[in-house]
Amino acid sequence: MAEVTIIDYKEFKNNKGEKFYAMIVEGDVTLVKSSETGSYYATSKKASVSTTFDEETIKRLLGKKLEGKVAKVQCKPYEFTVEGTGEVITLSHRYQFIPAGTETVQAQNDVVQEELVN
Repeated sequence: MAEVTIIDYKEFKNNKGEKFYAMIVEGDVTLVKSSETGSYYATSKKASVSTTFDEETIKRLLGKKLEGKVAKVQCKPYEFTVEGTGEVITLSHRYQFIPAGTETVQAQNDVVQEELVN
């Protein structure tokens, strides 16, 4: 059974200006082969999960495990700035937490790919 770990949280504001918190979850370490060098490197995928928790509650959840996976989800293309280099690239996917027992997720007309990433 796959699990993710709650590793952090972020504060956001909704369209009414009210703040809320999202948990940052991280999947297991996976090995990926570089298309440039052919060498393998270790990585893990992260996703955010909106919550109704206050800050004190979400702080107590850090380190807890949740059953599920982080999956690659297709979405409308958007620009992303690469940390460290400042390079702006266009992406058409994001990573989303998929709870255990959930076969597919459709969020804002996005479709989860078959490939699930631990």
